[in-house]
Amino acid sequence: MGSRKPARPVVAAAGSIGEQLATWRKLLALTAAQVADRAGIARGTLAKIEHGDAGVSFAAVLSVSWALGVLDRVVAATDPYETDLGRARADQVLPKRVRG
Repeated sequence: MGSRKPARPVVAAAGSIGEQLATWRKLLALTAAQVADRAGIARGTLAKIEHGDAGVSFAAVLSVSWALGVLDRVVAATDPYETDLGRARADQVLPKRVRG
């Protein structure tokens, strides 16, 4: 990976997602140590996620989402078939599977 800084929207999104995951943790009355342990990550990595560090691994963010019970919502948020555009364009753009 290069040394380029992430774009401003990426940094902003990392901050928002980190805050939201921290809020979920608090709403569930879980300590940072409990979430880090359940997610299989270091406590310091969880702190970086909650403080919006865009440099943490994608796997770590997904692991924390899983530990908090919101992974399915993260997956659904990126599902193109959950949008009107995605559903409308899917048949037009995506190739048909050919079985042989």
